[in-house]
Amino acid sequence: MGKSKNKKFKRPLFSAEGLPVSAVKNVEDEEEIESPAEELLEKLQSPCADIREYACASISQIVLQSQAIPAFLQRDAVRCLGPLLLDCSVTVRETAAGALRNLSACGGVDVSEDMVKKDILTPLTALLRECCTGFDPSCGLLPKSPKDQKNLVEAVANEAVNLLWNLCECCSQAISVFNKAGLLNVLIQCLERHPHNMELALSAARCLHTVTEENTELLGSLNMAVLGGLESVLLSSHPGMGHILLRTLAAGSVWNMKNCLPSDRQAQTLSALVATLSQSLELDSGALIPTLQEAEAARGAAVPAGVAGHAEEEEEEEEEEEEGDGGMRNRKRAKRDNDFSDLLPVEREELREAAALLEAQQTSLEIIVNMCCSDDPSDDEWEAMSSSDESEMCSDNITEGNSSLLAPLCLSAEVHSALLNHNMPEKVLKKTEFPSSAAVEVCSKNPAWKCLIKKMHRVQCRALSCLHNILSVMEAESLGGTPALQALAEHLSNMVFSEPEIPKQEEFLEAVTSAVRSLLQIMASRNIQQCMSPEQLMRLSEAATRCDTVSVRVNALAILGITGSTLAREQGTAPSLQMIGSALLQVASKDHNMVVCGEALDALFDVFADGKEAEQAAKNIHLLPSLKALQPVFKAKLRKECKGKYSPDQLCVLDNIKINLRRFIGYLEVLE
Repeated sequence: MGKSKNKKFKRPLFSAEGLPVSAVKNVEDEEEIESPAEELLEKLQSPCADIREYACASISQIVLQSQAIPAFLQRDAVRCLGPLLLDCSVTVRETAAGALRNLSACGGVDVSEDMVKKDILTPLTALLRECCTGFDPSCGLLPKSPKDQKNLVEAVANEAVNLLWNLCECCSQAISVFNKAGLLNVLIQCLERHPHNMELALSAARCLHTVTEENTELLGSLNMAVLGGLESVLLSSHPGMGHILLRTLAAGSVWNMKNCLPSDRQAQTLSALVATLSQSLELDSGALIPTLQEAEAARGAAVPAGVAGHAEEEEEEEEEEEEGDGGMRNRKRAKRDNDFSDLLPVEREELREAAALLEAQQTSLEIIVNMCCSDDPSDDEWEAMSSSDESEMCSDNITEGNSSLLAPLCLSAEVHSALLNHNMPEKVLKKTEFPSSAAVEVCSKNPAWKCLIKKMHRVQCRALSCLHNILSVMEAESLGGTPALQALAEHLSNMVFSEPEIPKQEEFLEAVTSAVRSLLQIMASRNIQQCMSPEQLMRLSEAATRCDTVSVRVNALAILGITGSTLAREQGTAPSLQMIGSALLQVASKDHNMVVCGEALDALFDVFADGKEAEQAAKNIHLLPSLKALQPVFKAKLRKECKGKYSPDQLCVLDNIKINLRRFIGYLEVLE
């Protein structure tokens, strides 16, 4: 049987709309000739600060179109913009940082790595340090400005932190520079601005959440000031969705740093961490989002129609002016899945609140996924770990986990208790029911709010992934025993089978098949009856096996294997076993991915391992001759195609399946 591996969530790379730079390098010559890149880059050298600022702001807008990026890169835009991060004009610094931020976000990994190679982090580091010093206006170290210097310095810092975040997400070298430059303390200083500047604090918190993930070099240099700064945010009680999101991101960073916590503070910190996640998840976003939208509508209705229309025109004009004068707040597109609330106009307060709430709940679920996660290879790395003969398989690759208080799997007693004390399984299950139809309807009718619908569905998917991990690491009794598991099976059944067609979204399919797989394993091991019929599970598996995502196909095959091995112990199930066996054989013979083929074979071994019903079904589908014909093909592919294409762990499993295939053919021959 395919072993159900619990998943570990990694902070995803932001995704730019449009094609990556690598896909648009072959632009036509006439497009390059018409490009304003050369003219704008020349303006960056102007002695007039206003012209330099205009050029930076213009570049930041143009590079939003990915096809325009190569023209700037070919003219060495990074080296042209880099010195302006330390320009004598603070507003030029802000617009230069914004241009580089957009260039890194829309250019993707290749551009970000190139920026790091061109040493953009040296002026960026100097800028961040000066910004932190400049939070105190009396320091006199930053250039004077006619505007409110304190607010302007924080605006520069916000752009710089977002640029740093982009680079660290995409480039391991950026992480290394971050560690050596000691920028962790800079982020903590920005984080501590939250009572005065939530936008800057959230940018710092997002960046901090990213750079602390699996960063052993950084963790070795942590000090109590850093941990104290995070804990102070974690224990704060400011109201508002922005603060809830800030505390959630701080909780994620603390979890990333768990192995560095002093032993005498671990229990207290863990309790505060889980309490923060609980507070985020217990909010009913399905009810709050319509309420927030109504509040926005009511506030808009309070303004006379003519005034409102004029205000909208003014807002558009202001946005256009901002594009020219460097204030890129409203139109800037950093284009991350997880970061757009800071791009919304300040006037859309309710929309920003709703966006912050959804991001907080998504992040909370991702943290719980990691709390309930093994350090073993994830499904993405392992995909189909055979358990048919696991005792013989690659034992030298198995390492014991960290024995510290917060070590994952087996789930430590402290983490287990904290999650149960805050009713986390129940709250996670509640989020799998999200999004509510009322919230979706409200958002679909309002163009400005429509962007939240995808985020609502992502919360549901994260909840399902979280449920999968919880089922993997908690005993059934902790989850409510047999009645709770049966109720969960019915809930998942209604979610998947209530519509005529199985949902086709890959993200949802991966999450829901993982949850169903884990639940069926537990129920099968305890001989608990569940409400999903073989025909329903076949429908789900058929939909999943057509998915391009390998882990979804693997989950589908594992579900069929669990179902078939359970049916094989019952009377009169040969027709269902034939249906399942035929489906598994087809995948094992035709799927182009060897890991998927291996999982299909592994499931066949379990389904037809024993029992008269299984014997009859095997004969009816000609299982023995089919496997004999498949065996040399599988061996040849394993020998010729797999090296360099699959990981050593995957090859180890596939080699084990090859051995089990030979044994299973021998077993079937004895039955003939």
